[in-house]
Amino acid sequence: MRGKGGEKKVRLKHVNPHITCGLCRGYLIDATTITECLHTFCKSCIVKYLDKHNSCPNCGLVIHQSYPKNYISHDRTMQDIVYKIVAELQEKEEKRERDFYDSRGILPPRAIADNEVEKQQPPVPKVDQDVDYHRKDEQVNICLECSGTQLKGLKKRYIRCSSQATVTHIKKFIALKIYHTPDRFKDVDVLCNEEILGKDHTLKFVVVTRWGFKDCPLLLQYRPRLEIS
Repeated sequence: MRGKGGEKKVRLKHVNPHITCGLCRGYLIDATTITECLHTFCKSCIVKYLDKHNSCPNCGLVIHQSYPKNYISHDRTMQDIVYKIVAELQEKEEKRERDFYDSRGILPPRAIADNEVEKQQPPVPKVDQDVDYHRKDEQVNICLECSGTQLKGLKKRYIRCSSQATVTHIKKFIALKIYHTPDRFKDVDVLCNEEILGKDHTLKFVVVTRWGFKDCPLLLQYRPRLEIS
């Protein structure tokens, strides 16, 4: 089907499966995406669902055994697409939100945020170069070595980070340095003592169970997930 000027028009019913929530079957509102599998739902729907489940309702992928809500994030791009495709949806949703908060005599979250922004900002304190700005939790010193034939080594092999950081954080750091995008972290395996580490292992857990509190920095190796022979 073509409109004026030869532009191809797509019927809304053909797009609906891509812009509706798999839980409530309505158009996505406050679109929220699971970072592990990239399936998107309404925020209220997926948060309520993850109160009792730890896997994606679409594909069944286990998001996280204990804290699945830590692996979802607001998808602004998807929400903008939905609002542009579905006429008047944004206006109707904003009206419903205003009516909801007005009926309870409280300000909407957006209005509270706007009021905070309008407040005068305090002066920026002078930076003291001698102050340690690391987080107060325990730190881990790491040496990263490349063990794959298809990847290049890092210019700076030594890093220091929180013991609460996970192997996934390390994989995203490596992917950013090598592939220039953290999105390819699944293409990298991280090993300690020649054992591939689980994505949700914290560095504290790795130190205790794999490294044994040696005096030298924690040695982690990285390699491409699939070697090309």
